Amino acid sequence: MAQKRGKKYQDAAKKVDAEKLYSVDEAVSLVKEIDFAKFDATLEIAFNLNVDTKQADQQLRGAVVLPNGTGKEQTVIVFAKGDKAKDAQAAGADVVGDDDLVARIQDGWLDFDVAIATPDMMAQVGRLGRVLGPKGLMPNPKTGTVTMDVTKAVSESKAGKVTYRTDRDGNVHVPAGKVSFDDAKLVENLKTIEEIVAKARPAAVRGTYIKHVSLASTFGPSINLDLASF
Repeated sequence: MAQKRGKKYQDAAKKVDAEKLYSVDEAVSLVKEIDFAKFDATLEIAFNLNVDTKQADQQLRGAVVLPNGTGKEQTVIVFAKGDKAKDAQAAGADVVGDDDLVARIQDGWLDFDVAIATPDMMAQVGRLGRVLGPKGLMPNPKTGTVTMDVTKAVSESKAGKVTYRTDRDGNVHVPAGKVSFDDAKLVENLKTIEEIVAKARPAAVRGTYIKHVSLASTFGPSINLDLASF
């Protein structure tokens, strides 16, 4: 059964031409105009890619530091010992620990946005796979969250680093900032995301790679983007 949308959504949707491909600048301006959330909504860009996600080499996963941040304060935890733990604390990590932090999460604590680990901690952190994996919080070398350079990892996460990955249908959703951001800052963030997704094109893909791109705020309708405007 189709989801029934509220009046505010329907009024917003009437202002969007579903047949039109909007330039990035036009879309940012429009998505802000029609946003009706009572909070500072997040803008999200969605890509539909011509990839076969059953093939391991066609699954995208990575991270990008947005030039203007996400507008969201990230709570960052780090699994590390000794000097690396001290480095993480100095870089501004919110919580740093080793076995004690693993135990805390096993007991149900999940009040954080990013988890970083040094490679030597992954044997212990691996036990949290069933908890962290489904929430997209598991440290991973592809997203720069399994690393000896905890200073860089913490700094980037605090500065507005976002991760991305394909879902099983070949879609990638990436947050690009807040409605309150200046248009120019949102456009710069969006172009940075598009560039990183385009560069991640798997070698096995033939023909069109990015099939469709759209932009929407948290509760707002999608606006179709013209890829040529990036």
